[in-house]
Amino acid sequence: MPDIIISDTSCFIILTNIGHLDLLQQVYGNVITTPEVATEYSLKLPDWVHIVSPANINMQNMLAQYIDMGEASAIALGIEIEGCTIILDDYSARKMAEKLNLAITGTIGVIIKAKKDGIITSIKPFIERLKATNFRLSPSLYDEALKEAGESK
Repeated sequence: MPDIIISDTSCFIILTNIGHLDLLQQVYGNVITTPEVATEYSLKLPDWVHIVSPANINMQNMLAQYIDMGEASAIALGIEIEGCTIILDDYSARKMAEKLNLAITGTIGVIIKAKKDGIITSIKPFIERLKATNFRLSPSLYDEALKEAGESK
């Protein structure tokens, strides 16, 4: 388990939409997010999600010129917390975090980790439920996720 996990809004929304927000806690224990993400999520976050503001608001505001405020706040906080992993699904936000040498994963990565950790037996039911929402999943990402999880089509 990584020491510190920071989540952006999309992971909370997606896992809530498929009825598995608890998967985050099962995989990572406690999760950190920012006030901006909590506002974007708009539902009450569980007690295992801790809300922390980034200290460098100037960095957050600079990042927000290129990506949305929730993602900007998560990345700004990730810059401040050594050894953390940030859960980001948005392509632009992921690229920004990579340029800043931050460790990232996405919602699909959380589901794959749940399988590898023995929390779930297959990622397919989760992926199928994701596909029924507005989550965009390319066929190549679907195939890659199955391969990484040791599953076939």
